[in-house]
Amino acid sequence: MTDAAVTHARAAPATGARRASRLTRLVASPAFQKWAARFPLTRRLVRSEGQAMFDLVAGFCHSQVLYALVVLDIPRKLLAHELPLTALAHQGRMPTERMAVLLSAATALGLIKRRRSGLYALTTRGAALAGVPGLAGMIAHHDVLYRDLADPVAFFRGEVTTELADFWPYVFGAGAATDPHSAAKYSRLMADSQLLVADDTLAAVDFRGVKHLMDVGGGTGAFLTAVGAAYPKLHLTLFDLPAVAPAAQDRFTATGMHDRAQIFPGSFRDQDLPQGADMISLIRVLYDHSDDTVADLLAAAHAALPKGGRILISEPMTGGAHPQRAGDAYFALYCMAMRTGRARSADQIGALMVNAGFTGIRAPRPARPFITSVIEGVR
Repeated sequence: MTDAAVTHARAAPATGARRASRLTRLVASPAFQKWAARFPLTRRLVRSEGQAMFDLVAGFCHSQVLYALVVLDIPRKLLAHELPLTALAHQGRMPTERMAVLLSAATALGLIKRRRSGLYALTTRGAALAGVPGLAGMIAHHDVLYRDLADPVAFFRGEVTTELADFWPYVFGAGAATDPHSAAKYSRLMADSQLLVADDTLAAVDFRGVKHLMDVGGGTGAFLTAVGAAYPKLHLTLFDLPAVAPAAQDRFTATGMHDRAQIFPGSFRDQDLPQGADMISLIRVLYDHSDDTVADLLAAAHAALPKGGRILISEPMTGGAHPQRAGDAYFALYCMAMRTGRARSADQIGALMVNAGFTGIRAPRPARPFITSVIEGVR
């Protein structure tokens, strides 16, 4: 390449950046915005961008409307019977005019609808609040995260002692998660959310040929029982803290899997993983922990697997070089509030897997990245 060509190649990105900067300043101009809002070829775009910006501004109000619906149990009530305003106000112990505002807001958000008869009913979107396992519980739990984000600038500066970390004490190790009441609370919420994760993971991963699956950090066994139901000949092992073992045993018994499921109480922070499985799953585990802890866990999984054994990681992920809403504008903040881990991209997790000795890294396109993404590797 000639010196002139090199100079041109270096200048091209800078020229493009200057043009983009000029365009950005132009769009930010009040005079341009006023003109574009009237010009036929641009006014639709201006309205769309304006609506998107307003949705960002009003987002917290929208989430609080959703939270109020769940706490008042309105979706479940409307799933059973369509109800009038007065009944909902009475059951919610609030003035009729205030319940009317809440219901109108929920209607605007597409969660409920008002019949000509005056009765309120669920939309298909609202029905998910009542029907999707664990969804209402996750929403109700968000009051903790909302409090942690009350001062977002202080939060991002690291000046907030977050409350969310206390809800998930297991992330600090076995010693922090021995209280039975706390264990039952976080285990129930984890199990409910893992049902959705299990559905998407089963759709993305072929378990045929696997004889023995060990789920590390699997809580009360929700993921294992979902996989076990789909693959009746699969032998199952759960490795998690002693505090969750009794509930896991109850789940295996209730689902008729106690004869092919075993539980190893323990902490992967403090001891080696049991051997014998030809596949190890880590479901919503890595993003709870630091890179050092994740590296140690992946190394332990590599040591526990036989040659040709597989590792499966399933959790929400960031978009890496291409940020996306679920991973970068929600789960990254949630993990930051937990104070121990962080949301990672598929490339970042893949690199950690390679460093641990895994090969054949595979990351299929997620069906619902706001539920989970999947990465597999081979020992």
